[in-house]
Amino acid sequence: MPGLDRALAGVTRWFTANILIDTVRVTLPAATEPVLNTSTGNLEYPEGAVLYEGPGAVLAGNSAAEISAIPDVQQPWIQETKSRYLLYTPLDAPVAPKDAVVTVTAVHDPARSALLGRAWTCPDPGQAATVEIARRTPLDQIRIPGGAT
Repeated sequence: MPGLDRALAGVTRWFTANILIDTVRVTLPAATEPVLNTSTGNLEYPEGAVLYEGPGAVLAGNSAAEISAIPDVQQPWIQETKSRYLLYTPLDAPVAPKDAVVTVTAVHDPARSALLGRAWTCPDPGQAATVEIARRTPLDQIRIPGGAT
């Protein structure tokens, strides 16, 4: 429908200019094993292939129902939660596949740097719809052992 397409084009331009203002990177996990760094004693994971790096936004999920807990049969309480987020990228960005890793590499405002240093995994491929203004991909935050983000 020409009228709908014209209206969506305007919304897409606005969304891109006002929401997709940070830089995100989508990578595939490396297929090789980690290597021991003898000077630090730590395992170092090789970099995965970069699928996309460019404009995007990572936003927190908007519903408490999107936070699910992972029960541990050894504990009488729930130890860990999955933090649900959404990745938005332009429509011409590639679809992020399942298990891709997403990071925010630059933010538009230095005061908004809380997402830097965090990583997310894609539990499912990027979503698609017949009417879209941006690509939307569900994310789960990757937690570092010991409770740090």
